[in-house]
Amino acid sequence: MIFANLDKLPPDPILGVTAAFRADPSPDKIDLGVGVYRDVDGNTPVPAGVSEAERALLAEQTTKTYVGPSGNPEFNERIVELALGPLAAGLRARTATIQTVGGCGALRIGAELIHASRPHATVHVSDPTWANHEPLLGTSGLKLERYPYYDPATRGVAFDRMIDHFRALPSGSIVLLHACCHNPTGADLDAVQWKAVTDVCADRGLVPFVDLAYQGFGDDLESDVFGLRMLAARVPQLLLALSCSKNFGLYRERTGALAIIAENGTVAAAVATHQARTARRMYSMPPDHGAAIVARLLGTAGLRHMWEAELATMVGRMKSLRALLASHLAARRPDVDFSWVTRHRGMFSLTGIDAAAIGVLRSTHHVYVPPDGRINLAGVSDSNVDRVADSIVAVLG
Repeated sequence: MIFANLDKLPPDPILGVTAAFRADPSPDKIDLGVGVYRDVDGNTPVPAGVSEAERALLAEQTTKTYVGPSGNPEFNERIVELALGPLAAGLRARTATIQTVGGCGALRIGAELIHASRPHATVHVSDPTWANHEPLLGTSGLKLERYPYYDPATRGVAFDRMIDHFRALPSGSIVLLHACCHNPTGADLDAVQWKAVTDVCADRGLVPFVDLAYQGFGDDLESDVFGLRMLAARVPQLLLALSCSKNFGLYRERTGALAIIAENGTVAAAVATHQARTARRMYSMPPDHGAAIVARLLGTAGLRHMWEAELATMVGRMKSLRALLASHLAARRPDVDFSWVTRHRGMFSLTGIDAAAIGVLRSTHHVYVPPDGRINLAGVSDSNVDRVADSIVAVLG
């Protein structure tokens, strides 16, 4: 029997939390695990601008034929323009972009291309990083190492140790950077720190691999790409993984892109051929629906303005939830500094809760968080914030 020797694998550390939450019969259960945005009713909505773009697209669509391994050309152009802004035009000749199966597909194709070009390369990822970064990159055959990033004592970036680590790396080392809304910590680099990172990448010849999964989810569409744009303007080569899951609400459409800025147009043209061949060998063609929606929205002024306003509302809600939870925690434990909850950006923060406490949260309080203690603030609401705060304080000790 061909599969008889396969053992059952343990559940995914994040998706397993969702499965356990669904199986819990308690009416008071709270899910702070899965990384999706939720509105005041606990739903993950489709932005109205996205729905309008989809309706217009379907009304005009006359074929479902293949779009090709590189995907939707209009989407590729517009999503890179959204990320790079005014820099996009000047870098166009040096940029090779391929539509991918979500941001995960962008990360994996980027890793495959690095491995094809430099099979002994090492990718340095933050400690900690998103749970799927290392499997996506490492199973391509690349070597992975971690660089210091998070300081549990301050709940902020351990920047001195991070930058010292970068300064000691050999030229050509690849560093994976979260553009904004660091997952899982919520602790982002500030403008001064981004400048220092850009300087060391340029001076040491480091290659940034930037994961942009949350543009517009931290502060706004422009502020969230400050560091990315600074890097793109200075370094000769850069990989950029883009995701449309969070900001466009297109989670299940698996819409993303990989843009590679090369040292010149000749190299970029060669990279484009390898992007297409890698995709062809992995999954042949990307799904077009989500990409076509994004292309339509970004290319239609009225829809884009509608979407930008909705995105700003989502960001405002996330910040208000952070303030809400911080105030409730501080009221219960005035001796503990919870200001880090409001300093962090995006949906996530690390609580510092250990494995035993996480078990108590689940078994006693019916509050579900991943094994690393990361919480999704979008799971907090006016109706459950008291229970969330009570539960967290109860296991803090």
